[in-house]
Amino acid sequence: MALRILVVGAGVGGISIARGLLRDGHDVTVFEQRPDMRPGGGAVTIWPNGSTVLEQLGVDMDGAGQLLSTVRIATSTGRPLVNIAVTTLVDRLRGPVRMVPRRVLLDRLLEGFPADRVHCNSRVAAAFNTPDGVRIQFEDGTCADGDLVIGADGLHSTLRHIAGGKPAKPTGWCSWQGLTTVPHIAEKDVAVQIIGEHGSLGLWPAGGSDLQWWFDLRHSPDFVRPERPIDVIRSSFAGWSESVDQVLAALTDDDLAASPFPHFRHPIPRLPRLGAMTLLGDAAHTMPPALAQGANQALLDTMVLCKALSDFREASNRGNSDLASALRWYEKTRRRRLTVLSWVTSRQISQSQSVLERAAMISDSFGTWAMTAFLGWLGHRRISAEVDGDLSSRLIHS
Repeated sequence: MALRILVVGAGVGGISIARGLLRDGHDVTVFEQRPDMRPGGGAVTIWPNGSTVLEQLGVDMDGAGQLLSTVRIATSTGRPLVNIAVTTLVDRLRGPVRMVPRRVLLDRLLEGFPADRVHCNSRVAAAFNTPDGVRIQFEDGTCADGDLVIGADGLHSTLRHIAGGKPAKPTGWCSWQGLTTVPHIAEKDVAVQIIGEHGSLGLWPAGGSDLQWWFDLRHSPDFVRPERPIDVIRSSFAGWSESVDQVLAALTDDDLAASPFPHFRHPIPRLPRLGAMTLLGDAAHTMPPALAQGANQALLDTMVLCKALSDFREASNRGNSDLASALRWYEKTRRRRLTVLSWVTSRQISQSQSVLERAAMISDSFGTWAMTAFLGWLGHRRISAEVDGDLSSRLIHS
């Protein structure tokens, strides 16, 4: 029993779930409010939990972005805190860690994806139940009917509002960030993160001469954008390291034109107003970017939701199915891990010198072990193994 599935949003999360559901034999249509498929934003980090899902989706990531070997974390005074041995983490979790421009990731997801399944310039105005399923109505008055609607429409999700979800709350922080081509990156496989008392920053190579950089500072509702934001960034972060000073010298106000990006946080709604509707990615669980897990969690949503709908189809063949129950299982399964992750990423970014000094006592081996264990727990390893087994079985019988 193939479902007619309507996906709202054609970002990484929307195309991922559409790709997975098409793979599973469903009738999927994607609606995007933008006039085209060009994504905004810079680069994203794909950890092993996300790499596993991309492999399940048949997405070829070879040569995309930059594979990482180390994440080096230090204080603004130059004191080392911990070095995460990414190569060890990769060996244990059996998946690479790469920094990849968002546009490249979306291009890879769209390879082999039928273009006629995506409709741009489609802005959702309403959604409601019908006797045969669910209907979404667009601002131009047209409608689309399906058995299920998936909201993958980002932070300010229209579908989240319709489902009764509370709006995202600001955390009081923001990122000034971008993806810049720099003439020389000394260690192309090493990501650098620096924490100070009043902010933090990251310099993560994203392939070739591309560098993803961000500078995190406090942000208030009465924020007034400075006339020369680069001066503010330089005054806050100059002298933190030689590589930081080199990046600051190269940046201009034009590089900061799209910034800042305020940090938000919200949980998955527990009681959607529509039974045949669910949310995915930032529409469901926006959180601060502290652990670079946004794209990975959207991919894990894809894996678990595809599993839920696959189990629903099997139950349907036995005459014992309930689509709403399958969607609630997906939401419940994801909620526990996402709640913990959201709490961790929402902790204060900057820290006092005394806290940083205690953090410096953590050994590199313990830091690597802790990160490996946390990512392993986040990755739904049992469900992932079941999905891998199901996909292998399909290949054998095809």
